[in-house]
Amino acid sequence: MNYLILSGSTHGEKTRQATEALKAQLELQLNPDDELTYLNLQDLDMAFSDGRHPMDWRDDNAKVIAAILASEIIFIGSPIFQASIPGSLKNVFDLLPEHALERKTIGLVITAGSPRHYLVAEQQLIPILNYLKAVVVPKYVFIEGREFAGDGLASDDIQFRLQNLIQDTQQLAQAYQTVWQAEDESFGF
Repeated sequence: MNYLILSGSTHGEKTRQATEALKAQLELQLNPDDELTYLNLQDLDMAFSDGRHPMDWRDDNAKVIAAILASEIIFIGSPIFQASIPGSLKNVFDLLPEHALERKTIGLVITAGSPRHYLVAEQQLIPILNYLKAVVVPKYVFIEGREFAGDGLASDDIQFRLQNLIQDTQQLAQAYQTVWQAEDESFGF
């Protein structure tokens, strides 16, 4: 299985901390033939989408596009800033072709400063992922700012929720892959 963890913000630390905690848990479960890529937009020099073909990009834009296209399971970490996903994450989606997330299973880790931002993922992020043809895990991990301490997560409950997200995402991906394989085999090519 090819995994990608994408930390989708160029500012702040909480989304990075949450996605690194997810990465640490996922690494404990990987099979020898699994591949894991971790990309944090803070570490990349992304150009703004200008409508060009996705394969015409170079440097970090090309790196992100290639990682997304190569992955079967993607975990996206996103903060909520002023009741919206960050423009840096939206820019990543704007770089992708329309069906880029087809047959990819997506798990979400959302960080926010207020419980009132819980539904932003439902209203903004999930519709974008659906448009790109992703299979989105129905339950996502929502972490408020008060649930962080120092350089990490403040409670075992969040670690447990991240573990459940990993399991739910893997199980959903396996179920869909079985269905897709049977569908492909029915064509007889």
